[in-house]
Amino acid sequence: MTLETLDPDFEGAPNAPDADDFDQTVLDALAADDYRFKVWGGDWCGDCQRQLPTFGAALAAAGVPDDRIEHFPVTKGPTGKEGEGVDEYGIELIPTVVVETPDGEEVARFVEEEDVSIAEYLARELAGVDVRT
Repeated sequence: MTLETLDPDFEGAPNAPDADDFDQTVLDALAADDYRFKVWGGDWCGDCQRQLPTFGAALAAAGVPDDRIEHFPVTKGPTGKEGEGVDEYGIELIPTVVVETPDGEEVARFVEEEDVSIAEYLARELAGVDVRT
């Protein structure tokens, strides 16, 4: 199962940026070291609808192959978020993006919202780059 909101062309999303709209340092940080991106979200979630299409566009612009991006759709349950990996990764808010090395070591995590986009936030965490906002 996939998250439709991770598609840059998700219906109802703001226009996703083109590759030229991203800071190259952000793209370089996302593309480095064969990182694996695990994305939890819900197509029903307003924050996901607003943020994930742009993040999907950033991953595409960085040339991150689909086999390094895992989708984890989340539903609302009586006691909180439900779905694959929710308990294992401690997912309480969405969107959540966990970045892991090829060996499965977590190296960065974005949770729900920050003062910059998901891609910019993760770039800061992964490479300590100074990106324009």
